[in-house]
Amino acid sequence: MQNATPPSFDVIVVGAGAAGLIAAITAARKDKKVLLLEKLSKIAAKLKATGGGRCNLTNTLSNDEFMARFGRDGRFMTPALTSFDHKALMQFFSQIGVESHAPDGYRVFPVSHSSVSIITALEEEMTRLGITLICNARVKSVQYEADRITGASTAEHTYSAPNVIIASGGLGYPQLGAQGDGFTIASDVGHKITQLHPAMMPLRTKETWVDNCRADTIAKVEIRVDLPKAKNIRAKGDLIFTSHGIRGPVVLDVSREITPLIEKYGEVPLLMNLTKGLNEGQLLEHIKNEIHKNPEQSILTHIKTLLPEPLAREICTLALADPDIGFNKLPGLQRDKLLKLLAWTPITVIGHDGFKMAMITRGGVSLKEIRPETMESKILNGLFFCGEVMNLDGPCGGYNLQWSFASGYTAGHLGEIQP
Repeated sequence: MQNATPPSFDVIVVGAGAAGLIAAITAARKDKKVLLLEKLSKIAAKLKATGGGRCNLTNTLSNDEFMARFGRDGRFMTPALTSFDHKALMQFFSQIGVESHAPDGYRVFPVSHSSVSIITALEEEMTRLGITLICNARVKSVQYEADRITGASTAEHTYSAPNVIIASGGLGYPQLGAQGDGFTIASDVGHKITQLHPAMMPLRTKETWVDNCRADTIAKVEIRVDLPKAKNIRAKGDLIFTSHGIRGPVVLDVSREITPLIEKYGEVPLLMNLTKGLNEGQLLEHIKNEIHKNPEQSILTHIKTLLPEPLAREICTLALADPDIGFNKLPGLQRDKLLKLLAWTPITVIGHDGFKMAMITRGGVSLKEIRPETMESKILNGLFFCGEVMNLDGPCGGYNLQWSFASGYTAGHLGEIQP
């Protein structure tokens, strides 16, 4: 007996992550017959892991501030964020039974602080809307005639639909299903894929002293790139030293800019302010105040009021300063060097662990070939993109998830421009 011909649909959504789920729901709410194809055995694997499982959905920045954090291409998001910003996202989840809040006034989480509540609510809404979900179905290609989409094919079936939404993500975290399928599909129909780099990840350093400083989180660190053509690249946040390098929120933020530079230059020099923004003059004043309190204390004791002891010792070593003598007993050149190193500690990034440790992908389908008002391809009618598959990525803090939801919402309207 021959297999029955698969039914036809109004839209096929490829990938059941954040972008794909909201795209499917949006289309179904417009009375479209929706097929959602997911290559893994369960939906939303990456969404489940977001924010350590707490699910930092978005943040409370204005749209202009939000877009600025994405760099020069951020303005591409204007139409999508205008119709689906963080307030609209919070309202969307409230309507399907998940309340959210911003406990620090900035980052937005479900009140449950669990991604499971988000995923459960999305599953229930898809069931309510009658969306057809097929898991373990990896899309190999899209079908088209002339300049119009006609469907999509897995290894087993070809499904018919005049619209296909690619929401298959990037290459980050392959253990959660990322294999770059969307890049191949888009390239096969003529789309340009920009250079791909791993982003939001730990970095490895040339310096080995970092191994001695692993016990503590250093708060409010500023990192800046010390290259002539990249001095405007900087980030602030908490930093953690590892056995082979650096990690933490500030590293996740700046790594998306650094990984392309590593490929270009081989190594990237950084400067780190580890003393909560104090400059050389302020550091000298701080140490003088500590000396005034107790003139007999050592340099190490003074610096320990700013930094954990292991890190304080390493900086003294870098300055060739004996940590166990008084600051005023140091030769002038060593005092100056110590203050300079406390203000800006140099470190050299020489590598990373590739996409297996990358939360997101930098690069993707060229934005020049996508209509920002609809997320539709300029090359092939009925083909839409949303989420990480596009060449647009932001820092950590709810940026990339908000963009996935907003672009998915826009794509789910299937070419209808939102007011």
